Formats: sequence, C-alpha cells, structure tokens
Amino acid sequence: MILLSKRLGAIAAQVKPGSRLADIGSDHALLPAFLALNGRIARGIAGELNKGPLTAAKRQIAAAGLGSLVEARQGNGLDVLDPGEADTVTIAGMGGALIAEILEAGRVKGKLSGVRHLILQPNVGEQLVRIWLRQNGWLLVGEEILEEDGKIYEILSAYPAIEVEDGAAAEADLYRERELAGFGVLGEADWLAFGPYLLKQAEPVFLEKWRRETAKLERVARSMAGSELEEARQKRLKVLEEIKRLKELTACLQKDKPLFN
Repeated sequence: MILLSKRLGAIAAQVKPGSRLADIGSDHALLPAFLALNGRIARGIAGELNKGPLTAAKRQIAAAGLGSLVEARQGNGLDVLDPGEADTVTIAGMGGALIAEILEAGRVKGKLSGVRHLILQPNVGEQLVRIWLRQNGWLLVGEEILEEDGKIYEILSAYPAIEVEDGAAAEADLYRERELAGFGVLGEADWLAFGPYLLKQAEPVFLEKWRRETAKLERVARSMAGSELEEARQKRLKVLEEIKRLKELTACLQKDKPLFN
C-alpha cells in the first residue's frame, strides 16, 4: 500500500481517470505509483534529474509490481517526454520560478504537445506560475490551498485555453478589474498575485497565508528602519504601503460574503 501526504493526495484527486501522466520531479514515484495501483491512470512516467531519486523511484515501482504501467526516466524537466506521450503533467514541490522555467523549456522543445492538463504545486512564487500560464495560452481552471505540517501549499490546475469553449472570454473575465466592496479595485496584478479563485473564496487558510506574508514584510520593514540611506528609506515606504494594503484586504475578506462587482 502507498500512502500519500495531504498535499500529494490533493494533487492525485485532480488527475482525471485514464490519464497518461508525467510526474516531473517525482520524488520516489509516489504519485504515479499510487494512481496506477488504484487504476486511475493508463500509464505513468516518473521524471527525475538526479540519480539518487531516480533509483528510489525505480525501487518503488518494482516493489509495487508496476513495471508495465509506470516508468522512471532520468532527465531535466520535460526532457524525459516525447511530444504527445503524456496528456497530463504534474510538477510539485519546487519554486514557482523553476516550474515556470521547466514549462518554458518544454514549450520551446515541443514537449507540451498533446498535454491537456497541467497540475502545478509551487512551494513559493505562485505568481510566476500564473504569469507563465497567462502568457502562454493556458487557462487557469482551478486553485486549491491547504496546510500540512505548518506549511501552506497552493495547487493550480490549467487547460489549454484554445481547447476550452469560450476560453479567451473566460481568460479575460478571470483577470478583469473588479471592485471589492469596502476595499477598492482589484486588477490583473492582484489576481495573479493572490490567485483569482483563492481570492474570491477567501478560505481561512488563504487568510492565514497572507497574515504570515504580512508578518514577514513587517520584519523586513523593521530591519530597514535604522538605515539613513535614501534608497533604503524609499524601499521601506513601499514595504509599509504593501503591508497596509494587505491588512486592509485581509480585513475586508474576513467579513461575511465579500462582494466582488
């Protein structure tokens, strides 16, 4: 039996039955092995860059008797794939900048050909992933946020916008300016930073994440308070402005049924 963490379990739940899955940075092939054992995928590829994790993934696959369904391959990012080989790609447990870099390299090399579903879980830098999706024709169709072992994770799900009915209109609506009653106007930069679905749902764990981020900024502001340099003073003022806006936003979102116009 393979047991998944809460985080990996949430990712597994988003994989559609019958998918041909490529899990990049697979970490012992836990995700594809679990899905294969439960009959959820037609085929799985566990991609690993380094020899140690690759060996562990192969060992996991063999121990589960999944050699005919799941294959571990060594390579950098999406290089482990042939175009059209997978229809679903999961990338989890990395920084957002690295995930965006992997996706961009895969796009340039044609490795995303045939991929119909991206499930991405950045540890930090979620905004960078949303920006890449927005700029490269992928429609964000869902977001999930959860806390496990004191850490907060976001999971982003995206389809090729061209393959979604009225995808262009849905994309435009997702990031259009909206007014949040009691706060003000939220624009594209806000939706990309906070997540359009997460911001509208404003779950307690989402509010907790941004309280923590605000606390980090407050520590930064305190560390800059003693500097007499004009550049540092100007940076501190910007940080203080961001802190003020975040506090106002989270306070507004804690009200019953926040109203977005």
